[in-house]
Amino acid sequence: MAGRLRNPTISDVAKRAGVSVPTVSRVLTGAAKVSAAKRELVEAAIAELDFRPSAAARNLVSRRSQTIAVIAGNTSRYGYAEAIRGVEIAARAEGYTVMITVVESADEDEVDRAIAATLTQALAGVVVLKFDPPGVAALRKIPAHLPVVALSGTRESGIHQAVLDEAAAAEELTAYLLGLGHATVHHVRVPPSRRVDGRTSGWKRALTSAGAVVPAVRDASWDPKSGVAIGRELAADRSVTAVFCGNDEIAMGVMRGITEAGLRVPEDVSVAGFDDHPLAELWSPPLTTVDQDFAGLGSRGFHLLLQAVDGTGDRRFSSELPKLVLRSSTAAPGSR
Repeated sequence: MAGRLRNPTISDVAKRAGVSVPTVSRVLTGAAKVSAAKRELVEAAIAELDFRPSAAARNLVSRRSQTIAVIAGNTSRYGYAEAIRGVEIAARAEGYTVMITVVESADEDEVDRAIAATLTQALAGVVVLKFDPPGVAALRKIPAHLPVVALSGTRESGIHQAVLDEAAAAEELTAYLLGLGHATVHHVRVPPSRRVDGRTSGWKRALTSAGAVVPAVRDASWDPKSGVAIGRELAADRSVTAVFCGNDEIAMGVMRGITEAGLRVPEDVSVAGFDDHPLAELWSPPLTTVDQDFAGLGSRGFHLLLQAVDGTGDRRFSSELPKLVLRSSTAAPGSR
């Protein structure tokens, strides 16, 4: 077609045919049954748009792919990057290559575009980082014929999944702070993947079990600087003696805000984080946190996927409890 600015994509075909992207993928690969009516719509759209599927898509049925896709809402945050690294190392050891697709938001059009771009490759399977709303949305869009494993901090039934048990670890950390003598523990939450994440539910469970007051949750963004303002607010409340933050970067921001307000950590306010970021032990004071083996999570997830691809096992779930790391940012309540 004269004047075309770009080649049509699977997403364009799906829109013209009035079907989903996975349906177009199934027609192209023949990997799963599609009704005759839908197949006719897709084939007509392909002809109208002069769509030319990639060689990878054409060859998907005739040869076994040695490529897996990783779909993530972010690649630069510590946990995301480490999980992807774990997948890549494990995949390389088994002779697989890894392609990475970033889904920047949970907007349906954005997710469809990301999935369409991913499906232009011949894939053995997909690993989805289900740490945030984009990851949750992407997981729902993976074609049913493709093996898929989700990596996350909370278990979800019906899917292959590798998990770090965030709720149990957060409960243990909160119980530890209560055991130091703090009347309650305040919580600064990072953006959850759903309405409530495991870290928040574990914190609340520990307080409820101890009969402690459950303070209102304070929400931070992913930007560590958002923790600074929250730290100043917490410092102004004389009842606050212990704070549990949803990740270490936010905890560092909260500590900065507390010290800028003229208080000391941990003498006046104890602060704990989550994830055991490489900078956590170098911070001043070194940060009490929870060590999450994200690289191990990625490796476990890949091996679950490999079993699904090879048909060598029926294991669908792998869970690991993160480890509490005690450092000097937490202590018994002082005389505040």
